[in-house]
Amino acid sequence: MMESEPVKNYWKKSVLSWLNPLNTYNMFVEAIERVSNFTRPIHTIMRTYEGKQIIPGAGTLFFVNKLGYAITCKHVVELLLTAENINNTYQSFKAERDKLPRDGKYKSNLKGLELKYKYTPDTVVQIKCSFVDTIDTMSGFTVHLHPTVDLAIIKLNDFKTISYSDVAVLKKDGAAIKQGESLCRLGFPFPEFTNFTYNEAFDDIDWTAEGITHSPRFPIDGMVTRFLAENNSIYGIELSTPGLKGQSGGPLFNRAGIVYGMQSSTKHLHLGFDIIDAEMIVNNKVKKVTDYSFLHLGQCIHVDVIKHFLDEHNVMYYEED
Repeated sequence: MMESEPVKNYWKKSVLSWLNPLNTYNMFVEAIERVSNFTRPIHTIMRTYEGKQIIPGAGTLFFVNKLGYAITCKHVVELLLTAENINNTYQSFKAERDKLPRDGKYKSNLKGLELKYKYTPDTVVQIKCSFVDTIDTMSGFTVHLHPTVDLAIIKLNDFKTISYSDVAVLKKDGAAIKQGESLCRLGFPFPEFTNFTYNEAFDDIDWTAEGITHSPRFPIDGMVTRFLAENNSIYGIELSTPGLKGQSGGPLFNRAGIVYGMQSSTKHLHLGFDIIDAEMIVNNKVKKVTDYSFLHLGQCIHVDVIKHFLDEHNVMYYEED
């Protein structure tokens, strides 16, 4: 849609680096550094009805311009949208619960209230999200959900300054992507942040200023194995390695840091190399071992689908020269 800005010099540098035989050992080193400048985590915390333990999670997004527009998975955005309803429902439940008389009928009345709200011990009752290192403050966000594939545009609203230092450069000719190419994905699959707490007095979870505020970025490379199509139209790229939970919404890119797509899901193919009740020596003892083998293949939304969706919503983005 537009020519890339200062990435021209980076692109030339990356090409020269790639032509260097020593680059075999560098692989995606420089690309990861560049892609990290516009790729950010979405941290989530949640708890169940009877659980006081907070469950951390993460997703990924990447920015396509400096106006606060980013790409991520539809299922990531749907979680963000669901969170508001879940939290509001629990606030209503707590308001009714707190009005119940603390008498001999309290337990039975509470049980009736739980049935009214359809709460079981495993029901998720609170979800809170944080857009880490993206902008200073915001009034909220606007989203566009793709009608058929796991793709969404998210716009962070009413901020003053951004915390990302670069934007994605998308591959211009998506048809040139070939089977056998080596590509990489970046995301935040292992949530190690601890800046959250459960406030028992208010029966609430929230973010804190203490603890670990970040999770390490995690890249994983793979070979293009096949293309995903529906109704004779390609919408995705399959890789020989899995996309990890938490990498959903992260960019798929080449050794120059040019974005080829977005990590969406992982497919599990049964290989048929099953071992059932086979006797093997384990720790000097004979044991029966059963193992079912699967191949885990990452599935990414194709860059052409991403660009077409951005065009539909008049979102500015950058392409390679």
